[in-house]
Amino acid sequence: MARANGGIIGKRNVTSFGKCKQTTITSNATHTTQPTTRLVDTLLLGGGGGGGNQQGGGGGAGGAEIFTSVVVCGNTGYPIVIGGGGSNNADGNDTTGFGKTGGKGGSGGTSPVDNGNTVPLGSGGGGSNCGASGGGGGPQGNPGGPTAGSPGGFAGGGGGHGGAGNSGGAGCATNEQDGGPGTDFSPTFPGIPNSGVYAGGGGGASRTGQPQRGEGGPGGGGNGERGSNQEAGSAGTANTGGGGGGGGGPTTSGRNGFNGGSGIVIVKELNKASGVWNLRSQLKAKQQGTWPKPILPAEVDYLVVAGGGGAGYYGGGGAGGYRESCGASTGSYTASPLGASVTALRLAAGDYPVTVGAGGSGGQNGNTGSNSVFSTITSTGGGFGVGGPSGNVTAAGTGGSGGGGSYNSGDGTGGAGNTPPVSPPQGNPGGNGNGATGTNDYVGGGGGGATAAGTNASNPAAGNGGAGATSSINGTPTARAGGGGAGWYPGGSPFTPGSGGSGGGGDGGRPGGGSNGSTNTGGGGGANGENGQPIGSGGSGIVIVRTPGCVSISVSPGTNSTATRPCGAKVATFTVSGTLTIS
Repeated sequence: MARANGGIIGKRNVTSFGKCKQTTITSNATHTTQPTTRLVDTLLLGGGGGGGNQQGGGGGAGGAEIFTSVVVCGNTGYPIVIGGGGSNNADGNDTTGFGKTGGKGGSGGTSPVDNGNTVPLGSGGGGSNCGASGGGGGPQGNPGGPTAGSPGGFAGGGGGHGGAGNSGGAGCATNEQDGGPGTDFSPTFPGIPNSGVYAGGGGGASRTGQPQRGEGGPGGGGNGERGSNQEAGSAGTANTGGGGGGGGGPTTSGRNGFNGGSGIVIVKELNKASGVWNLRSQLKAKQQGTWPKPILPAEVDYLVVAGGGGAGYYGGGGAGGYRESCGASTGSYTASPLGASVTALRLAAGDYPVTVGAGGSGGQNGNTGSNSVFSTITSTGGGFGVGGPSGNVTAAGTGGSGGGGSYNSGDGTGGAGNTPPVSPPQGNPGGNGNGATGTNDYVGGGGGGATAAGTNASNPAAGNGGAGATSSINGTPTARAGGGGAGWYPGGSPFTPGSGGSGGGGDGGRPGGGSNGSTNTGGGGGANGENGQPIGSGGSGIVIVRTPGCVSISVSPGTNSTATRPCGAKVATFTVSGTLTIS
């Protein structure tokens, strides 16, 4: 028998689909999500570029992009930075939030002949008077308009989100010099300011006596100026990302361009269904486009450090490769500089194998550390340090960071870091050793670290290991991936062994042995100076994964651990190889 509720037996749940909370942010702030929010749609718009001076091109609009179904934690603060508009002849500034970026707009060119500025994400600026090119636009915008050659007098318009800036030609055609049009974002975000139209390019200027100037593109673009205020120019409208209008006047004594408009962020917190919903409710919500999307896949931050290299008699071991995301997707913790521009991984539910690399053992010539691997991220084991006497000469090892060199001509150069190459670099080269002195002293170079190369040998001191990198991904600022210190063999001089780099690098030895790199830091081992004492092995690596709080995680084996941060983010720490389960 057909049922009135659409075929579902059980309680009929009632919800308020389509009433997503929408927030407009016009200045730097922290946006705190509602306790039950798990997904947001957000528009990020960068600051517009300033107009060029002296018959200058119009400024390019700030980059604009809608990021959909961004996974967030409930009741969590997310820093929002609103990009300011550029002053005359200057680019705008990026807008950032939720680990995303709305790019800056490029500045307009300044006469006599100056191309509009090219930017990586937003729109390019218009070219100045007399044959200049428009600046190139990125994926969140369009290029600026070029200008004609002699006789000139008409600058190009800045690019807009909805189209390129118009060229500056003879000054007779309709819309010539106008800024590119912006885009209406109100269909996705109803009721937003400025009628929802943002990112218009600034109009190009003209010199004194010309019949027209460029108009700003719809969406906050400022007007170009005609002559020396024969027809006034204007700045881009605040919180539209509009480009500023170009300054007019004579070529050599003209007026300044106008500022670009600041950016804006719009946040819509999406609904999330729970319980059992009857088919009629589901069908209606799907038809209206309001049925919630699944939480997974989620954006996941990570830190992957490989095992450090073992030391040789003289050269310190190189640190294991260090790779990290920026941290903006799971609570904006402080990441190392190496992760500043690296986006999180987007992962679906499932089991993910995790490999934690072992440190390489020390020896006359050490051994390379082992790789650490998570998902698509591989950090390479640290290179080994060397120290073979004549007849056993081996070049220092390459790897995440390179091992330190010894004293022979064939093994004196430190090993290369960031091998194989990745961007940003996962490590640095080892330091160089030096040859025997008149007193039969032999001195090695330090192993490379995550943020600095190993130090070269310099009588009377052996090289120090390169510094590691510090991250707070697990809530505690911790340095990892420091290079191992070098050793020396004295024949009478008071030489100093090298110190291990910050982040677990082992110290070099003499008269004592070299020390091991610290466990689960990927630090390189310390050299012993060929004295019969222990030679430092590299420290094992580590893998740390951080997810939004709305994602469920578990780890195996039990040696590994999980924790929940105060912001709700979840952290899985792998000190040995295992499996991460996301659900």
